[in-house]
Amino acid sequence: MSKIGVHSYVWSAGSSKDEIEKALANTHDLGFDLIEFSYLDPAQVDVDWLAARLKTLNLDVAISMGLPLEGDISSRDPAVVAHGVEILRNAVALTRDLGGTKLAGILSSAHGKQETLPSRHAWDTSVSAFAKVAETAKSAGVTLNLEIVNRFESNMLNTAAQGMAYIADVGVSNVFLHLDTFHMNIEEADIGMAIRHASDKIGYIHLGESHRGYLGTGNIDFAAIFDALVEIGWQDYVTFESFSSAIVDRDLSLKTGIWRDLWTDNVALARHARAFITVGMETARLKSALTKKAHLP
Repeated sequence: MSKIGVHSYVWSAGSSKDEIEKALANTHDLGFDLIEFSYLDPAQVDVDWLAARLKTLNLDVAISMGLPLEGDISSRDPAVVAHGVEILRNAVALTRDLGGTKLAGILSSAHGKQETLPSRHAWDTSVSAFAKVAETAKSAGVTLNLEIVNRFESNMLNTAAQGMAYIADVGVSNVFLHLDTFHMNIEEADIGMAIRHASDKIGYIHLGESHRGYLGTGNIDFAAIFDALVEIGWQDYVTFESFSSAIVDRDLSLKTGIWRDLWTDNVALARHARAFITVGMETARLKSALTKKAHLP
């Protein structure tokens, strides 16, 4: 049985104690198993308090992030690469200190539209730097989950197959793929096939609609995705991600093109998402069972 998470930006883009407490309460009260936070600055957030609240509410936690331009580990500037390694190691420490085991997101290069073609030098530089971070994360009991994003948010890893090649080059056992249906809908030839092909390297999954709003109201074939997840025996987290310009912070809105408010009631949105995922996965399991049973007289 897969577990269901929700991104904290469904609740708020803020990081004050009151905003985080409300996000935790909503996540718990609606029956989610995990809350995902975009990177929280330990200088601004009481990490010990948050770790204790997560434990009290019996919530798992994941941390996601996108490297900034000044921390791009694929850069030709060694100082920029070193800064990126420091950013990633700090994120690993935060994940560990909160009691989490998953660091996800755009970790292999800067988050944002690039103006140059990807190069072999950038790939090799990124792989070398990332392998160092992976070893640190392994010691901390944290997995690194590389988000595969669309061409407008990175020029490094746009397909699951590219992510698998990157993982092979890194060569550290705690590195996995972070697949996101919003991005896959843009880049993959077939989302179900991509999931099946990458099955043993998937570490984290985001479910997001084609327009980032209510699941099932866009053009993504979620039935095929649920079928693929059941077929590969997925038992880990499926996390709902949705953005509205009324909630998401300004920088992320600009980077991800969040120009419309596709929802205003975040509780209704999250309740619908949890039910949609639960029913979708159960339906896929029932279909799978029917196809395997002979029903002989």
